[in-house]
Amino acid sequence: MTTPASAPWLIAGLGNPGPEYAMNRHNVGFMVADLLAERIGGKFKRAGKAQAQVVEGRIGPAGPASRRVILVKPLSFMNLSGGPVNALRDFYKVPVGNIVAVHDELDIDYGTLRLKLGGGDNGHNGLKSMTKAMGPDYHRVRFGIGRPPGRMQVADFVLKDFSSAERKELDYFVDRAADAVECLVTEGLERAQGAYNS
Repeated sequence: MTTPASAPWLIAGLGNPGPEYAMNRHNVGFMVADLLAERIGGKFKRAGKAQAQVVEGRIGPAGPASRRVILVKPLSFMNLSGGPVNALRDFYKVPVGNIVAVHDELDIDYGTLRLKLGGGDNGHNGLKSMTKAMGPDYHRVRFGIGRPPGRMQVADFVLKDFSSAERKELDYFVDRAADAVECLVTEGLERAQGAYNS
């Protein structure tokens, strides 16, 4: 079933709420969502009863080519992201195929992007929660954070801040991920994959 061009897009940046998590590797989805909000001139506000913050606006060139978007940052903690995202999907009447999850990905080198539609959760608890709530057929913008060094546990690694070396390039990579989201929404998955799947 094709989605009408007028249908809104819901872009969920995944992360954990609170200043202590702000610069964690696990919070790169929030970082991309914040940048997208800045680009469309919006500020995140609490979404009524939903356990999330939202910004509404448009992405893309002015006129019919622009797309209505709802940017979302769930406030439920990563493992429970699906509930708030699904509630907002219902509220805004967004087709599942117009949902984008922006998230950290262990199995990709730092700063590398991969865009895809559907698939498994690869052990990512935010995706696991979203898939349980609405099925797997949503888009993913996967932001590589690499594997933990030595014997460091995965949970410790993702909940640590980006290293000082990583932070030197972080703004550039977040900017590129935001570009990839915009391209996906305005020009489609195939075009975005060709441009950003590095």
